[in-house]
Amino acid sequence: MDEGVLKKYRLAHDISDDVIDFARPMIKEGARIIDVAEKIEKKTREMGAMPSWPVNFSINEIAAHVTPDIEDQTFLRRGDLVKVDIGCQVDGYISDRAFTICVGEKGHPLIETSEMATRAALDALEPGVTVSEISAIIEDIVVGAGFRPIRNLAGHSMSQNSQHEPPTIPNSKTNDMTVIREGTPLAIEVFTTDGSGWVKESSPTTIYKFLRDAPVRMPEARKILEMAKNDFEMLPFATRWLNMPRVKMGMALRQLLEAEAIEAFPPLKEEAGGMVAVYEDTKIVL
Repeated sequence: MDEGVLKKYRLAHDISDDVIDFARPMIKEGARIIDVAEKIEKKTREMGAMPSWPVNFSINEIAAHVTPDIEDQTFLRRGDLVKVDIGCQVDGYISDRAFTICVGEKGHPLIETSEMATRAALDALEPGVTVSEISAIIEDIVVGAGFRPIRNLAGHSMSQNSQHEPPTIPNSKTNDMTVIREGTPLAIEVFTTDGSGWVKESSPTTIYKFLRDAPVRMPEARKILEMAKNDFEMLPFATRWLNMPRVKMGMALRQLLEAEAIEAFPPLKEEAGGMVAVYEDTKIVL
């Protein structure tokens, strides 16, 4: 990996450390999630990075892909299992991090298990190890603790302005013999649950991402497409970032989806309604 690129990945990770330290104390009973989300995103910019995506707040049985909309009035309650997914990027080079807090409690077995499995997988990452070896470490720890990994979510590599690249690192055992190469940036992302171990799409969707240029009629749709390319650097964006009338925004987003110009990221819900925790960190394999 080019030394300049490595420095940008490391800077993004260092900034994410500070942002996480800033965020953790705000995850408390009575906090309104939109206020916390906007403070975290503002802090990221003040530290010299940009958000790689809207900060995610996925609560209890929701595993991922929830960011508050502008009118969101969700307040955190004692006992909520809150998953906070934070991305920081420097010139498009991403640090992908997530943690879980049980509001008002000192800990939770699901949280402890996801952290333990993630750290063990990160410790095992080195050039020449296979995807199957890393996935086996994760599943053995999670199942050994009496829980299930979420099998249709996975860790992943990244590249400039792209948050998901191969190889993927499943949370459950696999026959994938892909060899991890030196210089690969990898986000290990272990989801644990006391449910079935599968997620399904839910609603409403508040996160989208640029896919391609496409001819669209509405001026609002063209504006969103331009913002997605230039302002958001083709990374995921939140509906609350668009700053336009709600009805026209909804129509414009539908038009862009029909034209396959953008991709939607619906909330992902544990299909049996089980509680979910996650822990995620990024490592450059050197």
